[in-house]
Amino acid sequence: TPALLFNAFSGKKRRLMVNRKGIQGEALAKAYLMNLGLEILDTNYRTRQGEVDIIARDGKLLIFVEVKSRTSDAFGLGREAVDRRKCRRIALASQDYLQKTHLEESPCRFDVIEIRFENKTLPSVLHIPGAFDLNDCMA
Repeated sequence: TPALLFNAFSGKKRRLMVNRKGIQGEALAKAYLMNLGLEILDTNYRTRQGEVDIIARDGKLLIFVEVKSRTSDAFGLGREAVDRRKCRRIALASQDYLQKTHLEESPCRFDVIEIRFENKTLPSVLHIPGAFDLNDCMA
């Protein structure tokens, strides 16, 4: 029926728009981290267990970053979306990265960067260093 076709198209279009904001948010977060002087080692590192949006280095410190983009608070704040389940998936992916790169002994930090697209002019960036640690996720 036409209504079903329209609804299916609307959902697909909405997913594409949400994905576009996510990609823009990750690009902004990457630029933000580079502006802080961090070296970007990898982006969108994927494993069977999970994904890390950005992996950066500040000297010897490795930083695993989850980026959350939002256009409104309708579904909660971006940082609230990093629940225990998501945290665990990021932790497992980061452990995989550390093993594959032989950096298991490196100090690590887990950050969340929230990108807000509410304002039509400039998006805002909220960086939460040390948003969680492995003990929070793996217990």
